[in-house]
Amino acid sequence: MTEIFIGFASALWLGILTSISPCPLASNVAAISFLSKKIAHPALVFISGLAYTIGRMVSYALLGWIVINSLLSIPQVAQFLQKYMGRALGPPLILTGLILLEVITIRLPGVSLSQKHHNKLAESGAGGAFLLGFIFALAFCPISAALFFGSLIPLAINSKSGIVLPFIYGIGTGLPVLVFAVAIALGVTSLSHWFHRITRLEYYTRKITGAVFIIVGLYYTGIYILKLF
Repeated sequence: MTEIFIGFASALWLGILTSISPCPLASNVAAISFLSKKIAHPALVFISGLAYTIGRMVSYALLGWIVINSLLSIPQVAQFLQKYMGRALGPPLILTGLILLEVITIRLPGVSLSQKHHNKLAESGAGGAFLLGFIFALAFCPISAALFFGSLIPLAINSKSGIVLPFIYGIGTGLPVLVFAVAIALGVTSLSHWFHRITRLEYYTRKITGAVFIIVGLYYTGIYILKLF
């Protein structure tokens, strides 16, 4: 029971940290702000923001489910991962920590929409907002990719409730976005102030999380690979 709770809490935290990272946070706020300009009624702004948020959640959850199921559906791969995943967790955690601390920087190809398609989706109501969120979630930046592929996927594979964790992660990615959707729908004028405060908070939480990942990764490496303990 404790292991399941830790897995759920870890997946939720990774999702929240992904959502408040600079690249996803900026795109989320910009997208919801853009949606609000296309809609006059505050209630419809909230509905479109909620649809956008759910689109991001579904995208992350579905991608994680596909990746994990694909790996575990091959018997040889599944047996290897179940036998050695605990031993192999060290290096991915260290690499993820170094990326979070920005010691290592990588460039990733992004997913983008033309302005024409962007406008068309924004003007097509909740369905378009959902699709916009779904597509934007796939535009991984280095930090979100490290958290998703370097932390969530290994955690899910190594967990008894692994298939559920991508959905918990998806919920975590949606919570901060939903807060901004509500704020914009209510016409909060100090939104930029809160944006900068969350960006500052993300800096420290990301550094702390990166340091924890490196420490845990070194511990796993020392135990299973180097046999130091």
